[in-house]
Amino acid sequence: MLEHSDGALVRRVLNGDIDAYAVLVSRYRARFARYAVHMLGNREDAEEALQDAFVRAWRALRRCRDPERFDAWLFQILANRCRTHGARRRRYESTFIRDEHALRSAPTDDPAPPNDGEPGWDGAVDRALAALEPDQREAFLLKYVDQLSYEEISRLTGVGISALKMRVKRAADRLRDLLQERVYVA
Repeated sequence: MLEHSDGALVRRVLNGDIDAYAVLVSRYRARFARYAVHMLGNREDAEEALQDAFVRAWRALRRCRDPERFDAWLFQILANRCRTHGARRRRYESTFIRDEHALRSAPTDDPAPPNDGEPGWDGAVDRALAALEPDQREAFLLKYVDQLSYEEISRLTGVGISALKMRVKRAADRLRDLLQERVYVA
C-alpha cells in the first residue's frame, strides 16, 4: 500500500480499510513530528499535539475536501493543535501563586549546569527559535529544517509564496540578531 497516493489511501480508509490509515500515519509521522517539536519546544507537547492531530484527522476524514492533498489538510490540523498547545502552555506558565517565603528562600544562582544537555550553544538555537513569531518559526522550519521548496510550503500552509519568503527572511534576520546577542553576552 506504500505506493498508493494519499487520495487512494483516504478512499480506502473511508471504505473501511483501517490499515490504509496506518500507512498515512507512517508516511507523515516523522516529518510532522519534527515540525511539532520545533514549534512547541519539547517532545512531550509535540507528541501530544501530533497524536491529537492524527485522531482529529481520523474522525474528520470525510470532511477532507481534496484527498490527494491529505498532507496539507493534516498539516493544517497539526498547526492548529500546535498553536492550541502552545497557547495552553503559555497560560499555564503565566499562572503562578505569589509565595513570599518561597521567593526569599529560593536560590538566586542558576541551578542548571552550563550545558544542560540541550544541543547547540547550550540550547541557544532552540531558545532563539522559540522566540520567533509562530508564523515565522513555521515558515523557517519548513524551509530549512524540512528543506521544502516555497511551492511545497505554500501548498501545505495555504500561504502565498511571497509572504512565505518574507516570513523566512524576517525569521532569519531575527534569529541572527538573537544569536549574535548570545555570542556577545556569553
